[in-house]
Amino acid sequence: MRARSHRESLPKSPGSRGTGPGTRGANLDRMASGSEHLRPNLHEYLVAHSSPPDALLRDLIAETAAKFPDRVTFQIGPEQGTFMTMLASLMGARQVVEVGTFTGYSSLCLARGLADSGKLLCCDVSEEWTTLARAYWQKAGLADRIELRLGPALGTLRALPAGRRIDLAFIDADKQGYLGYWEELVPRIRPGGVILVDNTLLHGRIFAAAPDPDAQAIKDFNEQVLRDERVELVMLPVGDGLTLARAK
Repeated sequence: MRARSHRESLPKSPGSRGTGPGTRGANLDRMASGSEHLRPNLHEYLVAHSSPPDALLRDLIAETAAKFPDRVTFQIGPEQGTFMTMLASLMGARQVVEVGTFTGYSSLCLARGLADSGKLLCCDVSEEWTTLARAYWQKAGLADRIELRLGPALGTLRALPAGRRIDLAFIDADKQGYLGYWEELVPRIRPGGVILVDNTLLHGRIFAAAPDPDAQAIKDFNEQVLRDERVELVMLPVGDGLTLARAK
């Protein structure tokens, strides 16, 4: 049986929207997840007044949509990608880990923010999806700064050296695995380092009277990390909910 993907299978979000004609981010959200929990007019304004993705990222969005049309919601939205590049750059991040790579949009954004000599370790289980990611890493001139390890991410993280050396980590993978990834990453994040966790609103499914297993896992994760005294955190209404945790 094929190993389960790090990214869960989600239906296309009903909150996914185009940005309207004439805006700088026009039509991007038809192919990638945007900040769906904002009112449409607010989201359109937000995207139109943020630095847009360049031609390479736009090509990756389009090629992902063409090759994997039923999986486009696995890709982060352009405003989230810009935020992640800026955050990595502001931090001067040199050691970065990504759990859940898909076709490489988020990894490109993270790698572009790396400091000189910085490295990004990507964890995923899909050769098919990450083949596209590798092609775009090469096109971006970043292939030598990104290492991909195929296999269950929990094993990859457990094999990392002990010690607080990671500057920045991004979790965007199978939702029921989040807590396990968190527990492996937090002890390895340097003081002042950051963990970003995606989909912490999970399309609003966490508010259901009887949440499905993935939604319940995210709901439990949110409550548990809130009580984790090793970090301070804030949940941002970016994408489908983005939790930013800073290690103490």
